[in-house]
Parts: sequence; structure tokens; C-alpha cells
Amino acid sequence: MRSMACIEDLRRTAARKVPRAFFDYAEAGSYGEGTLRANRTDLEGIKLRQRVLVDVSQRDLTTTIMGERVALPLALAPIGLCGMQHGDGEILACRAAQAAGIPFTLSTMSVCSIEDVAQAVDKPFWFQLYVMKDRGFIRALIERAAAAKCSALMLTVDLQVLGQRHCDLRNGMTVPPQIRLANIVDIATKPAWALSVLRGKRKTFGNLAGHVRGMENVNSLAQWTSSQFDPTLNWKDVEWIRGLWPGKLILKGILDVEDARIAAKTGAGALVVSNHGGRQLDGAPSSISALPKVVDAVGDVIEVMFDGGIRSGQDVLRALAYGARACLIGRSYIYGLGAGGEAGVAAAIDILARELDVSMALCGVKSVRDVDRSIIAQS
Repeated sequence: MRSMACIEDLRRTAARKVPRAFFDYAEAGSYGEGTLRANRTDLEGIKLRQRVLVDVSQRDLTTTIMGERVALPLALAPIGLCGMQHGDGEILACRAAQAAGIPFTLSTMSVCSIEDVAQAVDKPFWFQLYVMKDRGFIRALIERAAAAKCSALMLTVDLQVLGQRHCDLRNGMTVPPQIRLANIVDIATKPAWALSVLRGKRKTFGNLAGHVRGMENVNSLAQWTSSQFDPTLNWKDVEWIRGLWPGKLILKGILDVEDARIAAKTGAGALVVSNHGGRQLDGAPSSISALPKVVDAVGDVIEVMFDGGIRSGQDVLRALAYGARACLIGRSYIYGLGAGGEAGVAAAIDILARELDVSMALCGVKSVRDVDRSIIAQS
């Protein structure tokens, strides 16, 4: 992957290699995609303060997330259907993250199961939980994550109902793909992808199929969410989960200051400022515009992480400047996975790390732990 100079290079390569239905699934936002676009434009609009004649010969990108030392202020975000970007995608991404010294988060809606990933890697990973109507299944899922020695549980709180993503409807998004002429032709032109998926451990939702009555052969994300995601989810359920889960808890999907204050009182170790990558409430604020308000409100009592629109090391630096302890990356590493499997994910992480390192130096900062709002240029 040496020819990949930036995340956009990985994106273009993935677009050629991955069938359109699955590439669009990872790429698209909800409805008119206004929030998706705002995540990027608002980040790009933040100008960094260039400093000169500062000794930055010794630089340090390490930090801690909930007491765990990490090589970079990054974690791989939970991505549904990761294993449909490349066969065994969750395993490959987890290996790349662990080799880079950063956390990987496995999605409830993964293709490889919790057990598949745990058996294939050497270190603990994080597990992301969606709460469904079948609370018995949720209890069992939490127990499976604990048995796999997952080091943190990330509870997603912003997907009680599914925001409509037009591309998924048009593409007939299912796992495996619907037998449509367009899908067949598309896959036929991508033999490397087809071979990787064919060789993969699973072809459906590994954490769900066979574990929930009536869902033995579930293949439609829309079918699953419409029948199982629970719109009654509330803060009392967070207390219930906190009582079941013995380890570190992260709440992902906080965008409002009032919600952040409630989240800080739940016993969670961290929250993630996120609008689900612009895939839920279209018209919601960008994640970066919400970040400093949340940090100011609760940053002294709970760790705050950031998710939404990261495509460069400069973006990571901007989020750190606004108070994030670390950033979750989703599309950036998914492009790498689609472009080149494990090597592609490693390339994405390396690109962001190198860009962060250089940008930090040009701002006159030696350590990511010293980054604050002073590196933001005043207009």
C-alpha cells in the first residue's frame, strides 16, 4: 500500500474494489446528507495556528484512554458489515489496530462474531452494543463480550430507530447481496473481493444469526432493525447495562450538552461526541461543532472522545484541540480495508499518524497530551 499517500487514495481504491452496495453502505449518510457534509466542512473550516522556531525534535503521540496506554489518540469505531468490505474484515481490522497499539471496536452488526475475533487475535478489543427488544439476548450478548475478555463495552445510544439511507434502499442492501442483475454484474467485475468473502468465516451477521428466534437466516439490515431495535430505550436501560457489565463502559452518540450531563452521572468511563457519521438525524449539528460545548460541560468528570468526519491527521489535531481525549475513525479505516485488507487498515492508521505528527510539530507542540485550543488560529 506504499502508493497510498492519503485517505482519499484509499477511498478511491476501495470504490473500485468493493461492490457498490457495500461501498455505498459505508459511504452514505441519511436523507439529504446535510449532517454528513457538515461533519467534513466544519472540521476543514477550523484553522490551525502555525508556530515557528520551536524545538520539536522529540515528539510523542502516546496518550491514555480510560487508563489504557495507547500509541495514538485513535480507536477504530464500530462498523456494521465490516466483513463485507473484505472477507474476515473485522479480524483483519482488529489485527491492524492492535499492531498499531490502538483499540478496535467490534460492532453488534458485524459479520465475524465476538468469538470469531477473540479466537483470531491475541489482545482484548472493545465491543459495541445495540439494545434490542429481546433483553434476554442483550444479556447474553453482554455475557459473551465478557467471556471474550472485551476490555470495554461501547453502548450506542443514538440508534433507537434507523435513519433512512437512500443508497441502501436503492441498492437492495442485504447480506449476502440480493440477487439482482446489477449486483451480479457488479460482483463479477470484482473477483478479488468475491474470493475474500467466499473464504471468510461467515456470510451473515455473526452475532445475531442462530442466537435469536426467527433470525436464523437474517440477511436484511432493515429487516433486523425494524423488528428488533427498541425505541423505548432510555437512561434506565443504561443503569441496567451498567449493572450487567463488569468493565469499562463508553456511551457513544452524545451530541447535546444536557444529554452529556446525564451521561456523566451514569458511571460510564467515557462518552463519544457523535452524530453516527451523519447516518441518523439529518440536520443535526456536526460532531465538531458540538464537541467543545460538551467538553466544557463535562470534560472534568468524564473522558470525552470524538467521532465524525476524520479524514486526516489535521482533523485529529483539531478534535484534540477542542478537548477530545481521542478520536474514533470509521470510514477512514473502512476505505483502507476495502482497498487492501489488513495492510490497507494499517496504511490508513499510518497515514493519520504521520499527518498528526507533522501537523503537531508545525503547530509547535511536542506531545498530543499538550494540545489545547491555543493551537487554533483566531480569525
